[in-house]
Amino acid sequence: MAPAVTYDSQLIDEVPLLLNKNGIKASVSNGTYDVKEDYTGDYRFAPIEEAQVSRAMIKRYFNMMYERAISDVVIIGAGSAGLSCAYYLGTTRPDLKITIIEANVAPGGGAWLGGQLMTPMVVRKPADRFLTELGVPFEDEGAFVVVKHAALFTSTILSRVLALPNVVLMNATAVEDLIVRPDVLSPPGTDRQRVAGVVTNWTLVALNHDTQSCMDPNVITAPVVVSATGHDGPMGAFSAKRLVSMGLLKELGNMRGLDMNRAEPAIVNGTREVAPGLVMTGMELSEHDGSNRMGPTFGAMMASGIKAAHEAMRVLDSAQIVDGRIVA
Repeated sequence: MAPAVTYDSQLIDEVPLLLNKNGIKASVSNGTYDVKEDYTGDYRFAPIEEAQVSRAMIKRYFNMMYERAISDVVIIGAGSAGLSCAYYLGTTRPDLKITIIEANVAPGGGAWLGGQLMTPMVVRKPADRFLTELGVPFEDEGAFVVVKHAALFTSTILSRVLALPNVVLMNATAVEDLIVRPDVLSPPGTDRQRVAGVVTNWTLVALNHDTQSCMDPNVITAPVVVSATGHDGPMGAFSAKRLVSMGLLKELGNMRGLDMNRAEPAIVNGTREVAPGLVMTGMELSEHDGSNRMGPTFGAMMASGIKAAHEAMRVLDSAQIVDGRIVA
C-alpha cells in the first residue's frame, strides 16, 4: 500500500458562508486545509458546507441550461446511435454546440447488453473501424467482431462524448414535443413546416401529467434536431409518432420482422432529414420507414449515428442561421 499522503494546502474556489456563535454570517477566507489520503484509518477530507454543494450544482447546471437554450444541434436520445452521432459531430465540428437530451437517468439505451441479456456485443464489418477509433478492443470473427461486454463500448463512447467541451448531456429529461415553424426555405405558395427545436421537461414530470395539474415545459431552439429515440416503446419512436400526430407524416411504416442482412444497410442508408430540420437515425427509422429490425447486432447503430452527423452538418452548412433559427 502506498504511504499516506498529507497535502500542505488545498484551496477552495468559493468563499463559504458560516454562522458564528451569534448566528451572524461570516466569510471564511481561502486557505489551507488539513486533508490526508490515508487508508489505514486517518483519511481526512477538506471541510464543506451543505450550501456549497447545492450552489456548485445549481450554478453549473442552470448556467448550462441558459447557455444551451439556443443550441446548434439537439440530439434526442443517448443510445448507441445518438452517442455515435454526438461523438462524430463533436469531434469533427468543435465549433458546434451539441445538446443531448436523454429521458432515462442512465444514458446508453439498449447498448449495455447484447441479445437476451447476454453481455457480448456483435458488430458487423466495416463498423469495427469505429470501435478501433474509440479504442474499444474486440475479437475478430471474420465478417464481424465481438466486444467482450457491450458495456465496454457504451461506457467508452459515453466517457469520450462527455469529455468533449462542446457537448452537454441532460439526462432524466424528456422531449415532450417538437418546436415547429413555417419553413422559410419552402417554395412560394406552400405551407411546409420546419422542426426548429425541442420542448423539454423533467422525465418524472412528463410521466405524471395525468396525476397533477398543468406543469408547463421548457424549450431549446436549434436549427437541426437529430432524433435517435429507438423503436416503439414507452418513449421510443417519439419524433416519428409526433410527425404523424402533427400531420407532417401520413402514417408510420411500422417496424418489420427481424432480418439482419436487410435491416442494417436499410437503417444506415436511410438515415436522412425526414422532415425539414429533423434528421432521424437508428432504430426509430425502422418505425418511420417500415424497415426490418436487426436484433442484437450493433454496427448499424454506430454507422447510422455517423451518417446522421453528416446530415446535420449538411443542413447547417447550407443555411443562414441567426440566433438558432434558419432564416435563409
